Amino acid sequence: MEQMTVNSYEELGLTKQDLLAMYETMVRARKIDERMWKLNRAGKIPFVVSCQGQEAAQVGAAFALEKGIDYVLPYYRDVAVVLHFGQTSRDLMLSAFAKAEDPNSGGRQMPGHFGSKAHRIVTGSSPVTTQVPHAVGIALAAKMKKEELVTFVSFGEGSSNQGDFHEGANFAGVHKLPVILFCENNKYAISVPLTKQLACERVSDRAKGYGMPGVTVDGTDPIAVYAVVKEARERALRGEGPTLIEAEVERLVPHSSDDDDKAYRSAEELAGLKERDGIQLFRQRLVNDGIATAETLAEIDAQIDAEVNEATTYADKAPYASPESALDYVYEEEK
Repeated sequence: MEQMTVNSYEELGLTKQDLLAMYETMVRARKIDERMWKLNRAGKIPFVVSCQGQEAAQVGAAFALEKGIDYVLPYYRDVAVVLHFGQTSRDLMLSAFAKAEDPNSGGRQMPGHFGSKAHRIVTGSSPVTTQVPHAVGIALAAKMKKEELVTFVSFGEGSSNQGDFHEGANFAGVHKLPVILFCENNKYAISVPLTKQLACERVSDRAKGYGMPGVTVDGTDPIAVYAVVKEARERALRGEGPTLIEAEVERLVPHSSDDDDKAYRSAEELAGLKERDGIQLFRQRLVNDGIATAETLAEIDAQIDAEVNEATTYADKAPYASPESALDYVYEEEK
């Protein structure tokens, strides 16, 4: 799909305030992630799995959904998705520090295992792709109950090679379920390049086998992503079934804080990644098209810096869960 201009936002029902909110959420996700890397290297938190380079796709998709109605089943990189759906900088920092107040799991799960019943964020597991059948199951329940909602499930292109993806996509296609399958293709399954993962050219090519539309979109363009996800949602609500969307993104950093991508990515490739940084591209487009001034965007950046500083300080000082609570949420308690 060709890149959409910022000027086309009104045709999609977006306002200037929406575009600035998109920018703000993208920057918030990036600054949280950057802070987590620093905390990890300082020995403060144990692990980071990064969203850097994928924020534009996440924001474009999340803004096209309906908070409080739709269910999202994010994968571990989807910081921007869960921020839009209601989680905060403090929530994510509490999770990174594994503190008792962590709203996702009370400090029991690894970072990136997002979950909130109130915000309709369904938690995933460490084995990748298990969230796809879960999204399909929720969509089946919604169809049976005649509820007007969709489920949105995201995953990397490596996950699209897992059996969970194929079984979930096939079931959703057969039963025409209101599911949006959102693949964030960053071209590497840890260290395995796309050329060694797929025999077809695109992940979206697989959609035909499941009887659903397949769309590939520039994941550095949040407005283009918004457009295709919005269309997929409307299609699902009309009873026309699922859509497979492939957002082409870049993983700007190693797979995780335990990875060294210099071992499998050339210096030239790593240097060229910054040209496809969705945040920088969107910032420039907002300025060039008169949506915001550089000064306005700098003010947003500064406000988020202060917010992340506060969240870090709070989470660092917050207490850990008590040893006595180790079995909470594992076994049913006697009433």
